[in-house]
Amino acid sequence: MSVRYHALATDYDGTLATAARVGAETVAALTRLRASGRRLVLVTGRIFSDLAQVFPEHALFDVVVAENGGVSCRPGAAERLLAEAPSPALAKALRARGVPFDQGRVVIATREPHDVTVLEVIRELGLELDVIFNKGAVMVLPSGVNKRTGLEAALAELGLTAHEVVALGDAENDHTLLAGAELGVAVENALPALKERADLVTRGASGAGVEEVIAGLLADDLAGLDPPRHRVALGEGAAGALSVSPAGTRLLVAGTSGSGKSTFASGVLEKLVEKGYQVCLVDPEGDFEGFQGLTPLGSAERTPSVEEVVALLAEPGISPAVSLLGLPLRDRPRFLTELWPKLQQLRARSGRPHWLVVDEAHHMFPRAFDSSAALPRDPGGLLLVTVHPDRLEPEVLRTVNAAVAVGEGAAATLSAFFRSAGLPGGGPAETQAPEQALLWTARSGETVAFRPAQPRAAHQRHRRKYASGDVHEKAFRFRGPDGRLDLRAQNLELFLQLADGVDDETWRFHLENGDYSRWFREAIKDEELARDAAEVERSAGGDPRDTRKRLREAVERRYVVEDAGAVAR
Repeated sequence: MSVRYHALATDYDGTLATAARVGAETVAALTRLRASGRRLVLVTGRIFSDLAQVFPEHALFDVVVAENGGVSCRPGAAERLLAEAPSPALAKALRARGVPFDQGRVVIATREPHDVTVLEVIRELGLELDVIFNKGAVMVLPSGVNKRTGLEAALAELGLTAHEVVALGDAENDHTLLAGAELGVAVENALPALKERADLVTRGASGAGVEEVIAGLLADDLAGLDPPRHRVALGEGAAGALSVSPAGTRLLVAGTSGSGKSTFASGVLEKLVEKGYQVCLVDPEGDFEGFQGLTPLGSAERTPSVEEVVALLAEPGISPAVSLLGLPLRDRPRFLTELWPKLQQLRARSGRPHWLVVDEAHHMFPRAFDSSAALPRDPGGLLLVTVHPDRLEPEVLRTVNAAVAVGEGAAATLSAFFRSAGLPGGGPAETQAPEQALLWTARSGETVAFRPAQPRAAHQRHRRKYASGDVHEKAFRFRGPDGRLDLRAQNLELFLQLADGVDDETWRFHLENGDYSRWFREAIKDEELARDAAEVERSAGGDPRDTRKRLREAVERRYVVEDAGAVAR
């Protein structure tokens, strides 16, 4: 099973502890969770020295975040300040006003009703500080310091992100803690306001509630819980909004060339990146170069190594876009064969990358894919984009639990997936309108029509590749009517050069056959250019000089083509 939650973060007073003490059963539960390989983070408003006195078992935790996010400490190590120490002027003024308080290394802590005086002093001194409440306790901290920022610092030390964490709390100061975790849990005795915002409320109070969550993690990784706030929107169906879980979804996006599948896949990728999930994009054709939020790796001139990809993924905040343009088509599946087990090892340790996105999946996972026998049944988040679902290795298709078909013939595309994966499939015979797509999910076993959500940013193709790069086996071949020629154009720059040089008979032959628009659509993957070329082809009987000129103009409206190279407009 692919593990979603690799860490548990919990508040102390009122959550882990009752009347400042942690029960033996709760300590035993924490020990079992630690033995499962998961990490433990304690996030408390207490000063660390005070915590150590009342909770000697704090060494069970990988990191203790104390002073409500102001200090962190690992077992056997010194405390580390996460913010500035309090102003001496503040402490002096509070003493002068008779306010009782405890001073930590970052926090100044008192109790209500002294918060009124505290706010007056802060205002008089002109300090930028936050006052945070916790069931009668009052904490003064540097602006922006809270349990969420403290948790983030602890996770950075552990090489994890908030998306791998379950957090538990009970009071006002736990709002940020729960909001900053993938799953926010309020124990039964929590304040009503916290319960309302939590993803889950336990049946048990305090330590019993923590034990309840730990039991769920150990049993099935809390598989039945899927917080709506994290779901990835796909679009609108007749019954309302459609979305998929960011965890455990293996989504196939398929459609004919020019159908909009890349645009739809871009929208899904965009939402994953916006939500902070780590993505590893394998981009065989360089179509996603420049995608916002992704770190480019590789080019037409240089193929990255598997080790480089893994090294980037070790950084939680980096999502690489791995270009395989520099590899011949036949060698690209081998790259994925080598990368795949490394990704699974990373996921086993950290839960990341959260998603593997594979464009041109029929090339990357062809039938008889080398590692299909070792393919995990639950490979984590997976997005496969393809023109030909029937050409993918069936073992890969059988891991898919959701499929979207777009464009004309969406039903036929989905049927091809069902046949190849050995699935029964079912649903509407066709979409209801041209702008609709079809969604099938394994959970429901049904297919529904829906209107896809559009990405905020338009999908930007890698135009330099098509202008001056090399599309390998997709090169245009000027053969002429009797096949006596075989002039290959691997990109648009060479295409225009050859187009100017071939004889009129050869030019007209390909023009009348619609070969130019077909190549633009299928190899260059530019539907707009293909439509412009088709318009020129409809006047095939015209002057060859004129049709050459019009086709060149169509290309140059979208690409800059020069003798020394080409760049996108």
